[in-house]
Amino acid sequence: MPQIATDGPHGADPVGGDDRADTSAPRWGSRNDTTAWYDTFPWWAIVVGLILAWLAALVIWDAGYNRAFDRIVPGLWLTIRATLWSFAISCMVGLFVALARTSRNVVARNLARSYVELIRGIPILVLIFTFALVVVPEASAALGQPNRISTEWRAILALSMIYAGYIAEIFRAGIQSVDRGQIEAGRSIGLSRRQTTRSIVLPQALRAVVPPLGNDFIAILKDTSLLSVLGVLDLTQRARQYSSGSFKFRDSYLALAFIYLSLTVILSLLLQLVERRLSPDRERAR
Repeated sequence: MPQIATDGPHGADPVGGDDRADTSAPRWGSRNDTTAWYDTFPWWAIVVGLILAWLAALVIWDAGYNRAFDRIVPGLWLTIRATLWSFAISCMVGLFVALARTSRNVVARNLARSYVELIRGIPILVLIFTFALVVVPEASAALGQPNRISTEWRAILALSMIYAGYIAEIFRAGIQSVDRGQIEAGRSIGLSRRQTTRSIVLPQALRAVVPPLGNDFIAILKDTSLLSVLGVLDLTQRARQYSSGSFKFRDSYLALAFIYLSLTVILSLLLQLVERRLSPDRERAR
């Protein structure tokens, strides 16, 4: 299977693999007799674990940090809700854009490419303001409807449309990674182009894009903090409100960092488990 390189808002993310030599760092547990144990030991996990334990100790035993945590944590549900909705919508839109980008229709292909380039060429914060404060009100006015969309849903739609552009590139790379021979085999047994895409291409492409989609899910979780600029009462906005009223900036933002770090570490571990489950299937598919 050829290598997929996806370009997300936070940099390139290589996924998949090929028959070339693996130049990545060796993994702990897969070292050979000539590799020293300390060369492959996950020291980074020790560092992150110590920082997480230190932050947890502050939140549990220090009254100031505990008070800040109690004021901030009610925004957790809104952050999770915004993440789930944004990821679901961006995946649906991204898949549609990816199919348009790989289409034979020149109009669909160029419209999809224009959308992706616009999203990648404008900073995320600017796009959030543009979608939430310009596009949504203008669209409501054009439809002759009063603008009754809440600020929370404006923020969710903005983040969804932004990440749809990056996820579209992930899906496109996954679709193009499917061996051409399998597509031709599907056409040779009488399947139409649409049936071949639905029955042969997409199942294999979805298996290949799971790891980069997981990375984008974590990125969306972290970027929900940008929604605070619209006044959405997520974790970050609650930390800003508490710190501005109490002037306890250290307590507020270290408690906030503890919450985000805990969430991203848990999600990263789950993503590693998924990648390990998929790895044997990829090796057999080669």
